[in-house]
Amino acid sequence: MKTMLVLTTALAVSSCGYNRIQTLDEQVNAFRSQIQVQLQRRADLVPNLVETVKGYAQHEETIFTSVAEARAKLSGAIQSGSLGQMAEANQGLTSALGRLIAIAENYPQLKANE
Repeated sequence: MKTMLVLTTALAVSSCGYNRIQTLDEQVNAFRSQIQVQLQRRADLVPNLVETVKGYAQHEETIFTSVAEARAKLSGAIQSGSLGQMAEANQGLTSALGRLIAIAENYPQLKANE
């Protein structure tokens, strides 16, 4: 009887731990998916920003090229699913967008709806 109680308790405890691990695994997958969605959304918004600035700063072609390359790298990293690649590509896009925003600040009359 005592052995049966110990076995039942051990089984109950181990199944609770397994369920907890599965729950945490699902949460990690959901958070990872949310990160990918936000990075993809950010990458999708870049062309609008580039087009807005492009008309005012045509002589800054290298900036537009670097932004396009950084965006493509981020999209590729999202497709690969590697968090390290996504982080590195996101940092590259942040850097390129920083330079693009600096150009936009040189043109205060710049508006997206014109």
